Amino acid sequence: MAKEMIAMLLAGGQGSRLYALTQNLAKPAVPFGGKYRIIDFPLSNCVNSGIDTVGILTQYQPLVLNEYIGNGQPWDLDRLHGGVHVLPPYQQASGSDWYKGTANAIYQNISFIQRYDPKYVIILSGDQICKQDYSEFLKFHKEKNAEFSVAVMEVPWEEAPRFGLMVADEDDRITEFQEKPKNPKSNLASMGIYIFNWDILKKYLEEDEADPASENDFGGNIIPNLLRDNRRMYAYHFSGYWKDVGTISSLWEANMEVLDPEHSGINLFDDDWKVYSRNSGMTGHKVGKGGKIENSMITDGCRINGTVKHSILFAGVKVEEGAEVEDAVVMGGSIIHSGAVVKHCIVAENVEIGQNAVVGAMPADGEKGVATVGSGVSIGDGAKIGPNAMVKTNVKGGEEQW
Repeated sequence: MAKEMIAMLLAGGQGSRLYALTQNLAKPAVPFGGKYRIIDFPLSNCVNSGIDTVGILTQYQPLVLNEYIGNGQPWDLDRLHGGVHVLPPYQQASGSDWYKGTANAIYQNISFIQRYDPKYVIILSGDQICKQDYSEFLKFHKEKNAEFSVAVMEVPWEEAPRFGLMVADEDDRITEFQEKPKNPKSNLASMGIYIFNWDILKKYLEEDEADPASENDFGGNIIPNLLRDNRRMYAYHFSGYWKDVGTISSLWEANMEVLDPEHSGINLFDDDWKVYSRNSGMTGHKVGKGGKIENSMITDGCRINGTVKHSILFAGVKVEEGAEVEDAVVMGGSIIHSGAVVKHCIVAENVEIGQNAVVGAMPADGEKGVATVGSGVSIGDGAKIGPNAMVKTNVKGGEEQW
């Protein structure tokens, strides 16, 4: 039975700019917004947009991600025909077990796509926080009689050189593609979300794979080849919430924006467009006698006996009496002992912060640093972690890291 459109989700990212957070974790599996992981967003978009077949292409540190996805039941993607499938790279006879590029990742899974004989394929990124109705995007693609469409977002002109940019005419037809140009001709940033007619995608993937000089990349090779052949390519303007959380500061910012849905545009409490996740299965949270919470998101199993302001606490976080947490993202299972001060930072999963330790600091005007503590790290009693520190290993009591 043919499917109209299936999704291929690129989730192999190493996320090297997230340093301590992705040492043992694929970037799409990084926790976000109290009870989610980054990959929950594209998966929920698929379900909410009526797409019931998703291939997830993984490679770097996939174990947590594979376990998390399971049979896809939390996203209503446990289907007999379709559903969610985790697709690691094939072990080649030559011993290569790595996708060579984004296009090669899809090429290696042509037979998976062929099983569903789709008319269209949507290619998604597993490392963005985005709420988008893909059915609206498909409607645009059909109306334009396009062979390839890309979701674009208008960005401030001064930021345009950081992005891959689509230059389009008044009918939204793409005439040029600029990859991080010094002199941008457009401020339409590619979101890395593409819809292809399947026959076109297959043809260009096969040609690209046969070219020994190609880097097998959509932005670097496939899109320029489509332009060269004057294919019908269109830019779909997206105006909702989208954030590439590829850096520590952007991940921290996106978490903070969860606390201000009216202004930021990201609403995790929207019953009409739910974000689904594999829940922690913990008990409810509890605020003790001395506990104080202000403008924060506190999730299952948290125990708050200290002060928490403008922060996001994931499941099972404990904040002991006299501890202060402010402007912080504290991931699941972490313990903040009495008297510790934790500010303007990201604390990964299962971290222990000792008594009277200091992690991060509120920034002075113009400063942007976000202190980061990697998963499973222990910060000793009285230790001090500076406002820009990136901590990957245990810190003894009384030690300082800047």
